[in-house]
Amino acid sequence: MKIAVMGKIHIDGLEILKKANLKYFEVYNFEDKNLKQELKDVDGIILRTANLDSNVLSCCENLKIVSRHGVGYDNVNLEYLNQKKIVLGITSTSNAVSVAEHVITSFLYLTKNIHLSDKLTRDGMFNEKSSLPDFFELYKKNVVIFGFGRIGRAVAKRCLGFETNVYVYDPFVDKKYIEKNNCIPIDKLDGIKLADYISIHLPLNKKTKNFITKYELSMMKANVIIVNTARGGIVDEKNLIKALENKKIFGAALDVFEEEPPRKDNPILKLNNTILSPHNAALTLECRKRMAIESAENIVYFLTNKNKLNLNNIVNRKIIGL
Repeated sequence: MKIAVMGKIHIDGLEILKKANLKYFEVYNFEDKNLKQELKDVDGIILRTANLDSNVLSCCENLKIVSRHGVGYDNVNLEYLNQKKIVLGITSTSNAVSVAEHVITSFLYLTKNIHLSDKLTRDGMFNEKSSLPDFFELYKKNVVIFGFGRIGRAVAKRCLGFETNVYVYDPFVDKKYIEKNNCIPIDKLDGIKLADYISIHLPLNKKTKNFITKYELSMMKANVIIVNTARGGIVDEKNLIKALENKKIFGAALDVFEEEPPRKDNPILKLNNTILSPHNAALTLECRKRMAIESAENIVYFLTNKNKLNLNNIVNRKIIGL
């Protein structure tokens, strides 16, 4: 059987494919014309960040499984996969720790004005520290987490270690389960109004597109910090920028953008109350290894030994009948 690895993954994942005697090859040219040719007879695909639309998928005559090297899957046409009964796998257990640590780092970095203090010191203004804006403690502050999957739970666990009050909005999670994790269930708008910190862990879909708009931003505290490590488009970026420019909110940390990479003239690049990163919150060495291993195991187990397959990794398992 033949496996396409779309993008570079850690060698530990490639070794798993090799040990299972699956022939694999790596693809780095993601133009449709090339993909239609290279993928036409593959049995499985490990997919990083490239897009797989129906135009390309329709040329994959033998395809049985697509395994995402990550958790989100908005770069693959799930509707087409469902129609053709092609499995979609994700690496559901791999990135929670790395992303959660990134969120906490962002909270602290902005809360403590680390970037501004660093610049002031380097600029020879050591004795001008009183010119810096006020900065704060996390202690006893209100953290509101939108989305309580593995990453949301990992963030909550770490926030509780800082003795914050952790609130959770997730209409798909039982309130008793949220309370069992020492968090407080809350409605969306109540959370928006109450939050000192907001951490977003929702999938991007029709319901979550512009989940936070000008309206929600207008209801937030002036000291709120927003961290989005989920997907660009969940927060209305244009109005977020306006709120940051006008100091309506304290700061934001974005690992994701509506357009990636962001355009060079995107005004958010010039703001000093933001932390920006290139969609790499999950890309610690440890996490890259776990994602490579888990995405490869999805392929191997589905094709050779379904008894070992982690069904929690299969997005469309009910449609496929697993």
